[in-house]
Amino acid sequence: MSNEVQDAVDRILQQWKVERPDVDVSPMGVIGRIGRAASILDKRIQATLAEYGLQSGEFDLVATLRRAGAPHRLTVGQLLDSAMVTSGAITNRLNRLTDKGLIEREIDPTNRRVVIVQLTPAGISAVDAALPAHVANEEVLLASLTPGERSQLAALLKRMLLDIQQ
Repeated sequence: MSNEVQDAVDRILQQWKVERPDVDVSPMGVIGRIGRAASILDKRIQATLAEYGLQSGEFDLVATLRRAGAPHRLTVGQLLDSAMVTSGAITNRLNRLTDKGLIEREIDPTNRRVVIVQLTPAGISAVDAALPAHVANEEVLLASLTPGERSQLAALLKRMLLDIQQ
Protein backbone atom coordinates (compact mmCIF):
# COMPACT_ATOMS: atom_id res chain seq x y z
CA MET A 1 0.00 0.00 0.00
CA SER A 2 1.34 3.43 -0.94
CA ASN A 3 1.98 6.14 1.63
CA GLU A 4 0.51 8.68 -0.76
CA VAL A 5 -2.41 10.65 0.63
CA GLN A 6 -5.66 9.58 -0.96
CA ASP A 7 -8.63 11.75 -1.79
CA ALA A 8 -12.28 10.89 -2.33
CA VAL A 9 -11.69 10.33 -6.04
CA ASP A 10 -8.96 7.76 -5.30
CA ARG A 11 -11.44 5.88 -3.13
CA ILE A 12 -14.06 5.94 -5.89
CA LEU A 13 -11.54 4.64 -8.44
CA GLN A 14 -10.46 1.88 -6.09
CA GLN A 15 -14.07 0.81 -5.53
CA TRP A 16 -14.64 0.59 -9.29
CA LYS A 17 -11.41 -1.36 -9.70
CA VAL A 18 -12.77 -3.97 -7.27
CA GLU A 19 -16.34 -4.01 -8.62
CA ARG A 20 -15.61 -3.61 -12.35
CA PRO A 21 -11.96 -4.47 -13.06
CA ASP A 22 -12.89 -4.88 -16.72
CA VAL A 23 -13.60 -1.13 -17.15
CA ASP A 24 -10.83 1.48 -17.26
CA VAL A 25 -12.31 4.19 -15.06
CA SER A 26 -9.15 6.36 -15.10
CA PRO A 27 -10.97 9.22 -16.91
CA MET A 28 -13.05 9.58 -13.73
CA GLY A 29 -9.86 10.57 -11.92
CA VAL A 30 -9.42 13.65 -14.07
CA ILE A 31 -13.07 14.58 -14.60
CA GLY A 32 -13.99 13.91 -10.98
CA ARG A 33 -11.20 16.15 -9.71
CA ILE A 34 -12.02 18.91 -12.18
CA GLY A 35 -15.64 18.80 -11.04
CA ARG A 36 -14.76 18.81 -7.35
CA ALA A 37 -12.23 21.60 -7.86
CA ALA A 38 -14.78 23.67 -9.80
CA SER A 39 -17.33 23.30 -7.02
CA ILE A 40 -14.87 24.31 -4.30
CA LEU A 41 -13.47 27.19 -6.37
CA ASP A 42 -16.98 28.49 -7.14
CA LYS A 43 -17.88 28.53 -3.44
CA ARG A 44 -14.67 30.27 -2.39
CA ILE A 45 -14.86 32.82 -5.20
CA GLN A 46 -18.52 33.53 -4.46
CA ALA A 47 -17.72 34.07 -0.78
CA THR A 48 -15.11 36.69 -1.64
CA LEU A 49 -17.31 38.49 -4.19
CA ALA A 50 -20.26 38.48 -1.77
CA GLU A 51 -18.21 40.76 0.48
CA TYR A 52 -18.57 43.33 -2.33
CA GLY A 53 -22.27 42.68 -2.90
CA LEU A 54 -21.72 40.74 -6.11
CA GLN A 55 -22.50 37.27 -7.34
CA SER A 56 -19.95 35.51 -9.57
CA GLY A 57 -22.02 35.96 -12.73
CA GLU A 58 -22.58 39.62 -11.95
CA PHE A 59 -18.87 40.16 -11.41
CA ASP A 60 -18.15 38.45 -14.75
CA LEU A 61 -20.42 40.93 -16.55
CA VAL A 62 -19.21 44.10 -14.85
CA ALA A 63 -15.60 42.93 -15.20
CA THR A 64 -16.19 42.33 -18.92
CA LEU A 65 -17.50 45.87 -19.28
CA ARG A 66 -14.58 47.26 -17.26
CA ARG A 67 -12.01 45.37 -19.38
CA ALA A 68 -13.62 46.76 -22.53
CA GLY A 69 -12.13 50.15 -21.66
CA ALA A 70 -13.75 53.56 -21.68
CA PRO A 71 -16.61 54.21 -22.14
CA HIS A 72 -17.18 50.69 -20.70
CA ARG A 73 -20.02 49.91 -23.11
CA LEU A 74 -20.92 46.72 -24.95
CA THR A 75 -24.02 45.37 -26.62
CA VAL A 76 -25.95 42.59 -24.93
CA GLY A 77 -24.82 40.36 -27.81
CA GLN A 78 -21.17 41.11 -27.07
CA LEU A 79 -21.73 40.35 -23.40
CA LEU A 80 -23.51 37.13 -24.32
CA ASP A 81 -20.55 36.05 -26.45
CA SER A 82 -18.08 36.70 -23.67
CA ALA A 83 -20.15 35.16 -20.88
CA MET A 84 -21.09 31.90 -22.64
CA VAL A 85 -24.41 31.62 -20.82
CA THR A 86 -27.99 31.74 -22.03
CA SER A 87 -29.67 35.00 -22.92
CA GLY A 88 -32.09 34.42 -20.04
CA ALA A 89 -29.20 34.23 -17.57
CA ILE A 90 -27.72 37.43 -19.01
CA THR A 91 -31.09 39.18 -18.71
CA ASN A 92 -31.42 38.17 -15.05
CA ARG A 93 -27.91 39.34 -14.26
CA LEU A 94 -28.43 42.61 -16.10
CA ASN A 95 -31.68 43.20 -14.20
CA ARG A 96 -29.92 42.67 -10.87
CA LEU A 97 -27.02 44.93 -11.87
CA THR A 98 -29.43 47.63 -13.03
CA ASP A 99 -31.30 47.40 -9.71
CA LYS A 100 -27.97 47.80 -7.90
CA GLY A 101 -27.15 50.88 -9.99
CA LEU A 102 -24.01 49.30 -11.46
CA ILE A 103 -25.08 49.40 -15.10
CA GLU A 104 -27.42 51.29 -17.40
CA ARG A 105 -29.12 49.94 -20.51
CA GLU A 106 -30.20 51.88 -23.54
CA ILE A 107 -31.54 51.10 -26.99
CA ASP A 108 -29.00 51.67 -29.77
CA PRO A 109 -30.33 54.71 -31.69
CA THR A 110 -29.02 53.26 -34.97
CA ASN A 111 -30.61 49.83 -34.49
CA ARG A 112 -33.57 49.63 -32.13
CA ARG A 113 -33.16 45.85 -31.78
CA VAL A 114 -29.77 46.28 -30.08
CA VAL A 115 -29.41 47.04 -26.37
CA ILE A 116 -26.24 48.74 -25.16
CA VAL A 117 -25.04 48.15 -21.60
CA GLN A 118 -22.75 50.62 -19.88
CA LEU A 119 -21.08 50.60 -16.48
CA THR A 120 -22.12 53.44 -14.21
CA PRO A 121 -19.52 55.21 -12.06
CA ALA A 122 -20.78 53.03 -9.19
CA GLY A 123 -20.21 49.95 -11.37
CA ILE A 124 -16.64 50.97 -12.12
CA SER A 125 -16.04 51.54 -8.41
CA ALA A 126 -17.54 48.15 -7.55
CA VAL A 127 -15.33 46.27 -10.00
CA ASP A 128 -12.24 48.23 -9.00
CA ALA A 129 -12.92 47.50 -5.31
CA ALA A 130 -13.62 43.78 -5.78
CA LEU A 131 -10.85 42.98 -8.28
CA PRO A 132 -7.84 43.04 -5.93
CA ALA A 133 -9.62 40.84 -3.37
CA HIS A 134 -10.78 38.49 -6.12
CA VAL A 135 -7.27 38.07 -7.51
CA ALA A 136 -5.78 37.68 -4.01
CA ASN A 137 -8.34 34.96 -3.30
CA GLU A 138 -7.43 33.17 -6.54
CA GLU A 139 -3.76 33.41 -5.53
CA VAL A 140 -4.56 31.67 -2.23
CA LEU A 141 -6.55 29.00 -4.05
CA LEU A 142 -3.54 28.24 -6.28
CA ALA A 143 -0.91 28.49 -3.53
CA SER A 144 -0.12 24.76 -3.59
CA LEU A 145 1.11 25.01 -7.19
CA THR A 146 4.41 26.45 -8.34
CA PRO A 147 4.38 29.04 -11.13
CA GLY A 148 5.53 26.35 -13.56
CA GLU A 149 2.79 23.98 -12.44
CA ARG A 150 0.21 26.74 -12.84
CA SER A 151 1.38 27.40 -16.39
CA GLN A 152 1.33 23.70 -17.18
CA LEU A 153 -2.15 23.24 -15.72
CA ALA A 154 -3.46 26.32 -17.55
CA ALA A 155 -2.04 25.04 -20.85
CA LEU A 156 -3.51 21.56 -20.37
CA LEU A 157 -6.94 22.89 -19.41
CA LYS A 158 -6.87 25.32 -22.34
CA ARG A 159 -6.10 22.48 -24.75
CA MET A 160 -8.88 20.35 -23.30
CA LEU A 161 -11.41 23.21 -23.37
CA LEU A 162 -10.58 24.15 -26.95
CA ASP A 163 -11.20 20.54 -27.93
CA ILE A 164 -14.46 19.96 -26.04
CA GLN A 165 -16.06 23.33 -26.82
CA GLN A 166 -16.32 22.50 -30.49
